[in-house]
Amino acid sequence: MVGKARKHSVLRFSFPSQGAPSFFKYFNRMMTIKNSALLLFLVPCIGFAQPAASPTPAGKYFDIAKNLEIFANAFKEINHGYVDELDPGQVMRRGMDAMLEGLDPFTNYISETDIEGYRIQSDARYNGVGASGMKMGEYMVVTEIFENSPAHKAGLKVGDAIVAVDGITAKGKTEQEVLDFLRGFPGTETMLTLRRPGTSKDLNVTLKREEVEVPNVPHSGIVAEHIGYINLTTFTQNAGGNIGAALQKLKDKDSGLKGLILDLRDNGGGLLNEAVNIINLFVPRGLSVVTTHGKVIEWDNTFKTTTEPLDKDIPVVILVNKMSASASEVVSGSLQDLDRAVIMGQRTYGKGLVQNTRDIGYNAKVKLTTAKYYIPSGRCIQSSRYKDGVPVDIPEAERAQFKTTNGRTVLDGGGIKPDVVLPHDSATSLVKALLDQHLLFDYVTQWAIKHTSIDSIEVFNFTDWDDFTQYLKNSSFSYQSASERKIIELKGLLAQENYPINVELDALEAKLKLEKQGDLLKNKARIIHEIEQEIVGRYYFQRGKVRKNLKNDPEVEAAVQLLNDKTRYDGILKGK
Repeated sequence: MVGKARKHSVLRFSFPSQGAPSFFKYFNRMMTIKNSALLLFLVPCIGFAQPAASPTPAGKYFDIAKNLEIFANAFKEINHGYVDELDPGQVMRRGMDAMLEGLDPFTNYISETDIEGYRIQSDARYNGVGASGMKMGEYMVVTEIFENSPAHKAGLKVGDAIVAVDGITAKGKTEQEVLDFLRGFPGTETMLTLRRPGTSKDLNVTLKREEVEVPNVPHSGIVAEHIGYINLTTFTQNAGGNIGAALQKLKDKDSGLKGLILDLRDNGGGLLNEAVNIINLFVPRGLSVVTTHGKVIEWDNTFKTTTEPLDKDIPVVILVNKMSASASEVVSGSLQDLDRAVIMGQRTYGKGLVQNTRDIGYNAKVKLTTAKYYIPSGRCIQSSRYKDGVPVDIPEAERAQFKTTNGRTVLDGGGIKPDVVLPHDSATSLVKALLDQHLLFDYVTQWAIKHTSIDSIEVFNFTDWDDFTQYLKNSSFSYQSASERKIIELKGLLAQENYPINVELDALEAKLKLEKQGDLLKNKARIIHEIEQEIVGRYYFQRGKVRKNLKNDPEVEAAVQLLNDKTRYDGILKGK
């Protein structure tokens, strides 16, 4: 409480005394904390700061106690004397975030209000309305609706702006704040006030919350003669079972199935045990596929395949990209090490760290890195270099070499290098600007108002190019190319150093602007692809986007070609 004197309270606590001198045994019995403001912080901290395998030096116990008391005293004084009223929870949140920021990008504080979001990541279920959104202007706009969710049943549409929740204005609120309003116990109701493009009045819609399940396998099917395809978006609960069921369905549908494409692109990972379950679908029982090693030896673990494989012979190509991380890298890296699958795409993210959550009281948790994982060859794929929270490429000359089962050379650190490297996404500055400024999204919202339905996913094609270009003209769209940005930077540098050559740069800048006039036509195919993806998602949800993307996916085509060339496929796995 601000400005109120409080009685001193006493909290006795014990540090692990194994190996500690008698002074600290006495310290454990007698240590008292005179500041009750410390209570909310101290108990959870002591709870997760358990000793490592070797005894912690005695001096470290004193440092912990000393710094906790300093923190509590500072917290009390700031709370008591700061000129403006403070929210203790927000102050603590900033302190926790700052404390963890210097560790790694995956060690995080999960407050009570974050728990629902964490549940979605870990088990694909949460209590809410089944919609996600993005802040566009003053309000959060619905960007995706999950099929058969309360939002779907109530008639919400992608493009709806959420103006209020239960009469509380959503103006200026962040996406997370609005989503927090929407979540609640199953069976409870919430009323949304929506501003729908194409309507003159705001709409009030009442939804009943349900437990919403986000599918982790939105699509599987036959993409070419005797070639199956399965898309996995996240390693949530039963991911292994869902992949197994999808594969069995493909085998039942096509008795001559001769190859499988497992798409892990943009899959950020999830549950490690589900990664092991997926590996087990393709390799024999009893193999050690992942080991974890950290500071606390008791937490080290070895994960082995425990069941007979569903199919240990079918050729497999795994598609990955720079956003394939964690459990995705365990699956692709392990099957690469065991020479059981060909990896195709771009180098993966490079997250070889294991996170565990520890309860720290008051329904809050801390998610912290406790170990690194190692795949069958013995390598760790963790990128040890970060810049602004993003992994930095480690030169191959600095990465240690390991061997696969067949003797192929693979490298540790910095992710999984594919056996077949494909070009990176070639989206230009123009396409990125159209996406970042939500112009493709907004155009499709207007387009959908005029079209109540579309053809089937595979048949539908976007043919209103002239309508789109006119929309852009009316929106006064503008963007800077990468070259223009460099010229502006160079102008600033030249001005600082007093070099009078701006005339030449102005001429170059003018020439670039003329060249830009043709950028729209140069990027027509890619823009149409993005528009088609967005349109199909409005009518056929996430599964529609995945299916539509397969139509013109050069990486899937490359995987099909490889699976149809058994000599080349076998040669890659044999290192030839």
